[in-house]
Amino acid sequence: MTTKERILDVLEKGLRFSGADQTEVLVMAEDIYLTRYATNYIHQNTAESNAEFYVRAVLGQKIGMSVTNAIDDESLRRAVRTAEDIARVQPDLADFQSLPDKTEVGDDPPACAFAAATAAFTAEERAGAVGRVTALAAENGYEAAGAFGTATARVGVANSLGVRRFGELTRANFSVIVMGDTGSGFAEGIALDVGKIDVGGMAATAVGKCREAQNPTAVEPGDYEVILEPPAVADLIRSLAFLGMGARSLQEGRSFMCGRIGQKVTGENLTVWDDGQDPAGLPLPFDFEGVLRQKVVLIENGVAKGVVYDSYGAGREPGRKSTGHALPPRFRFGAVPLNLFVKTGDSSVPEMIKATKRGILVTRFHYTNPLHPVLTTLTGMTRDGTFLVEDGKVKGPVKNMRFTNSILEALSGIEAIGAQTFTCPVFGLGSVTTPALKLRKFSFTGATEH
Repeated sequence: MTTKERILDVLEKGLRFSGADQTEVLVMAEDIYLTRYATNYIHQNTAESNAEFYVRAVLGQKIGMSVTNAIDDESLRRAVRTAEDIARVQPDLADFQSLPDKTEVGDDPPACAFAAATAAFTAEERAGAVGRVTALAAENGYEAAGAFGTATARVGVANSLGVRRFGELTRANFSVIVMGDTGSGFAEGIALDVGKIDVGGMAATAVGKCREAQNPTAVEPGDYEVILEPPAVADLIRSLAFLGMGARSLQEGRSFMCGRIGQKVTGENLTVWDDGQDPAGLPLPFDFEGVLRQKVVLIENGVAKGVVYDSYGAGREPGRKSTGHALPPRFRFGAVPLNLFVKTGDSSVPEMIKATKRGILVTRFHYTNPLHPVLTTLTGMTRDGTFLVEDGKVKGPVKNMRFTNSILEALSGIEAIGAQTFTCPVFGLGSVTTPALKLRKFSFTGATEH
């Protein structure tokens, strides 16, 4: 792992080597460990250490960016010169005001994003966890596949206006897919502290789902009541975030919030917010410009409240400040919420099933893609455990189905919200912490062969 001292040294050198009007340097150093398994066997162990150096050079209202993963002095000088050369040939960004200065970035963030147990987790420990899953799968006549990854990251940000940030982050992610002859089951756990991943519970859940999913039957496409378990809800919420909860999509007229801030957009029992400081999710206390992440309420009691901002997006609106949601410079689509939460209710999946006349229980979605961002129309397929519910009971597994829905329309008919939350990954950088939901209507437009 690249040390804190080395990262701070690289940041200062990057600034010193620059002759631009304003300069920002970002170092992202990661140690990533991954164990993959399939057919009840571990087939790959990887370990990767890398450090990336990003520089943004500002000349007037022109901005150039370059990146390198060689952090010797000559490579740093070359990266800085490249960013400056790129800036010189760019058109002016008329809306650009400034990089953040030290008065805008907020106080030092709490040290809530690092768990020593995750940083010290070994390949043998990952293999032991995988072994518990594969043993239970094999005992039941099934095959298990998935991955167990841990990562430690050190992030440093500095700019010529006095911003200085450094933080350490840890992540652990364990996925389980258990497959039988005609059906499969799924479970996933993600946390900053690897000790909070319930390996035994995940194995039991995935094996149980797989057992229940065998010999599915086909049901006709159409509108159904649905019970969405947290991985399925997370897919809808993160799609909603990408489609319309960032400043750029609002400013460019392609957000579902355009002209609707302060208006009802979903059922009044839905509240969604973003909070990079909350350890209940995957905290990321400051953004990739060094600005302290603020809690931003996005939808409150069904009403659209606002979007998240980075410094450029904020500069396009007089008096607006960054909310601390800048992404790494390689992402060019503006600010996006990365630490999402959905407010809980007082129900449970068994209670939702009892309240369902005829509907579909969905474990998760797969291959979800947007069709119309303003209308939030999404299409995708169910996967790894889809079941028919009739008269308050699960009748049996059904073949996977394709859906095409407006997310907002679906979320306008929330009939029950779970009391228990689960944290699911989002965009490889953050998370959605959400309960299960029961929706009045969800449109399935086709069926698959499996």
